[in-house]
Amino acid sequence: MTPASSTQEPQSVSSAVTRSAFFIVATVNEDATSRATVRAWCADVANLVRAVGKRVPNGNLSCVVGFSSDAWDELFGGARPAGLHPFREFGTGERKAVATPGDLLMHIRADQTDLCFELATQLMKRLEGAVKTVDEVHGFRNFDMRSMVGFVDGTENPVGNEAVHFTVIQDEDPGFAGGSYVLVQKYLHDMKGWNALPVEAQEHIIGRTKLDDIELDEDVKPSWSHSSLTTLDDAQGNEIKILRDNMPFGHPGQGEFGTYFIGYARDPQPIEQMLENMFVGLPPGNYDRLLDFSRAVTGGLFFVPSQPLLEELADRAPGAAATVTVDSQNQTQADTESEPAAALSADGSLAIGSLKGAPRYE
Repeated sequence: MTPASSTQEPQSVSSAVTRSAFFIVATVNEDATSRATVRAWCADVANLVRAVGKRVPNGNLSCVVGFSSDAWDELFGGARPAGLHPFREFGTGERKAVATPGDLLMHIRADQTDLCFELATQLMKRLEGAVKTVDEVHGFRNFDMRSMVGFVDGTENPVGNEAVHFTVIQDEDPGFAGGSYVLVQKYLHDMKGWNALPVEAQEHIIGRTKLDDIELDEDVKPSWSHSSLTTLDDAQGNEIKILRDNMPFGHPGQGEFGTYFIGYARDPQPIEQMLENMFVGLPPGNYDRLLDFSRAVTGGLFFVPSQPLLEELADRAPGAAATVTVDSQNQTQADTESEPAAALSADGSLAIGSLKGAPRYE
C-alpha cells in the first residue's frame, strides 16, 4: 500500500500523542450567510494553526476538522464521500450508543493546554454568529497514558505507515483520497461503582492486566470483555485496526468523570461493528460489561477531508457537483460536473452485524 500522494495530503489525523486536547462539536445555523461563513473558514484553519503554533514550535499543535453527513450536503453538495452517513445508533435502554446533533467537529491537540485554548478561541472567533456549540470537552493525558478507569489506553493503535494504511482513504474512493472518517462519543463513568470492583474483576472486563497492560490469555479473558468485542479480523484473518486518541475529562467538584472516545478509520464500518459488538453483543446479549459502568451521552460520525480538499471547500458553491479525474499516477483532483458518488452497496447498507463485505485494505 502506498500512502496518499502529496496532492491528497491528510489532515493531522495521526499526529503525535499530546498532553491536551479540545473537542468541539457545533451545528451550523440554517441561513445562507452562516453557511458561507463556514465555507470560507475552511481556508483559514491551516493558517490559524500555523500562526498559533509558531509561538511554541515544539508544542505539537494540530487541528482536525470534520463534517457530518447532513452538513456536507447542506454546505457543499455534489459528490460525497462513499461511506458518509448519519451516526448509527446501537443498543436499547440504558445501554445505547446515542446519536446527538453535530455538523462540525474540531479535534485540537497540543502538548500545552494554552495552545489548545488559543487556537480554539481563534477558530471560534471566525465562526462567530454562524455556528452553535453543542458540546465542548477539554481532555487531558492521564499519567502514563491511562484512561479514566485506570487502564492504559490505545495500546493496540497502529503507528507509522500502518496508521496511514488503516486511517487514510486511498483508491477505494478516489475523489476523497487522503480523507478519513472519525467517530466520537462522550462517555460518563460510574467511578464509585467501578472502584468498588476488585482489580481482578476490572481486568476481566477490560481484557488486560491493570498494572502492566498485558493482554489476558484467551482461556482467561471473557468473550464479553472490552478487548474481545473490539478486536476485528477481516475475511483473511488479518486484524482491522482503528486509530484511537481517547482523552479523560471531568469535573471532580461536580462528580463528573468521563472519557472522550475518538476513533479514526478509512471506512466507518469497523468502528460501527465494534459499537454493535459492545452495545448489542456478540452474539446478542453478550455485551461489553464496561457499559455497566460507562454511559454514552453523545455520538457523531464525521468525514475528514484531505488538507487540500478542506481548503478547496472554501470555494465550493452549495449544491455544485464535483467530478473526479484520475491521472496516470492514480492521483485524483476535483473538477466540476461529475457523477454522484457510488452507493455503499446495492441495498444501501454497510453490512453491519457481519464482517462480510468489510473493507479490504490492500
